Amino acid sequence: MARIVVVTSGKGGVGKTTTSAAFGAGLARAGHRTVVVDFDVGLRNLDLIMGCERRVVYDFVNVIHGEANLNQALIRDKRVDNLAILPASQTRDKDALTQEGVEKVLEGLAEEFDYIVCDSPAGIERGAHLAMYYADDALVVTNPEVSSVRDSDRVLGLLSSKTRRAERGEDPVKEHLIVTRYSPSRVGKGEMLSVEDVCEILSINLLGVIPESTAVLNASNAGMPVILDEKSDAGQAYDDTVARFLGEKRDHRFLTDKKGLFSKLFGG
Repeated sequence: MARIVVVTSGKGGVGKTTTSAAFGAGLARAGHRTVVVDFDVGLRNLDLIMGCERRVVYDFVNVIHGEANLNQALIRDKRVDNLAILPASQTRDKDALTQEGVEKVLEGLAEEFDYIVCDSPAGIERGAHLAMYYADDALVVTNPEVSSVRDSDRVLGLLSSKTRRAERGEDPVKEHLIVTRYSPSRVGKGEMLSVEDVCEILSINLLGVIPESTAVLNASNAGMPVILDEKSDAGQAYDDTVARFLGEKRDHRFLTDKKGLFSKLFGG
């Protein structure tokens, strides 16, 4: 049975699509058949970050409206076995997604894949609601600043009340926290919240901390999930995140300022 994972947050620009691409690629590298679905109709970016924008012929909306089948719309990744993406439409509006259509597509994907990663649009409107409605797990992505954390708290309320699991009285969606763009030096200066602060406010399981890193932008510009940049701090942090999700115990890294530590040790 496929597990549906929504990557969500209330605020835009926090790294949901970067996380969706990296997380999907990580699951696939671990041997799980994985598809990443772009729910951001009208503003698609997932295909760019995964480097397959020139291969898009049909999209999510085409499948919902019966203009193409899943096999025609799915794009198989050329670098990672077991990985595919279902791109969003760039020319339709968000009303093109219907609950019945989304359910039918997810059921079709569940016949072939172990994990369905849903890249949610920002906000709490229709597209975001449809992305989370069928979820089994939620990766709540937040930056360590007050407005982002507050918006994530709003999303947690929706996950507990507006999903299919909530409506049916089933076990709740399993919530996981991913803190992105984390800079220990800025935390030390009081310019952003600490991981401890964020965890205390949101009170959900901390799955990963992704450091502020030029590697993320470089990977996006190269059309590559940053997890494939194994030498980068962000790539390693996403690899740790996927491993923890799959049940492996790994310590959280990138929580301290190494430069600051060396400066204190050696008087720099």
